[in-house]
Amino acid sequence: MKNLIRLTDYHAKDIYDIFNIADEVVLENYKDILKGKSFVLFFPNSSIRTRVTFEKGIYLLGGQPILFPTETLDKKEDLKDVCGYLNNWADMVIVRHKDINIIEKMSQYLSVPIINAMTDINHPCEVLTDMYALSKIRKNFVNDKFLFCGSNGNIGLAWKEAATVMGFSLEQCCGKGYEIEGLVSHNNIYKAIIGKDIVCTDSLSAAILNDFKECVVTLDAMKKANKGAVLNPCPPFYRGEEVSADVIDSDYFVGYKFKRHLLNVQQAVMVYCLT
Repeated sequence: MKNLIRLTDYHAKDIYDIFNIADEVVLENYKDILKGKSFVLFFPNSSIRTRVTFEKGIYLLGGQPILFPTETLDKKEDLKDVCGYLNNWADMVIVRHKDINIIEKMSQYLSVPIINAMTDINHPCEVLTDMYALSKIRKNFVNDKFLFCGSNGNIGLAWKEAATVMGFSLEQCCGKGYEIEGLVSHNNIYKAIIGKDIVCTDSLSAAILNDFKECVVTLDAMKKANKGAVLNPCPPFYRGEEVSADVIDSDYFVGYKFKRHLLNVQQAVMVYCLT
C-alpha cells in the first residue's frame, strides 16, 4: 500500500512506473481492476477537472466513487475517529483540502491508501500528468530547461517537488517578493525565457497582478525560448493576465491536449497505490 501526498515521497523510478501503468490503462489492460472497491472522495464544489477525472476514472475501472464535500472533514469529530470508521468500508481515500496537514494526519490513521488531490502547497496529480504528457512529445523531458511563471504557491511548489525528484532544471519568473526558495528567480519574462524549453504558468490573484506585469508570457516572449519550446499553463488560466491571448492561440500552447491525460494518469496513480 502506498500514499501520494508529496512527489518528494517518491523516487524517479516510481514516477516512471506510474507512467507505464498509464500506458497500460490506455490499452485497457487494467479493465475492472477496481471492481468491488469503494473510493471515498472529499472535494469542494469548485473542483472541476480533478474531480471529474477521478470519478470517471474510478467508474471506468469498475470501482465505486462516494463523494463528500471537503467541509465534511472540518467538523468537530476527530479525524482519528473518521478514519477509524472509513477503514471498515473504503479501499482508498482521495482528498482535496487546502491544508496538507489534514491529509498527512489522515494517512496516520487510515489502513488504506490516501491520495492528495490538491492542497495550498502542492498539486501532485496535476504535475504528474504534465510530466507524463511531456514524455509523449519530448525525447527526454528531464533534459529540458523548465521555467515556471507565477508566485510562491501550490503549482510552483509542486513543480519544485517534481524537479527535485526527476532532476530537471527549473527556474522561476515572478514579481519581487514572490520567489520560491531554492530556485533561480527572474523578474522579467524576456530575460527569464531565454534558453528554456518548457514554460509553465499559474494564475494570479487580482491583488498581485500589477506585481507580475513584467512576467506575462506573450507570443513575442515565447519566440525567445529554445526552438520547439511549449507553453503549458495550469488551468484555470486567464488571457490578458498571466498569459496573453495571442500566445494561447498559438502553436506553443499545449494545455488542452496535455490535460486529456489527467484521466489516465490519475487512474494509474490509484492502481499504483493499491498494488
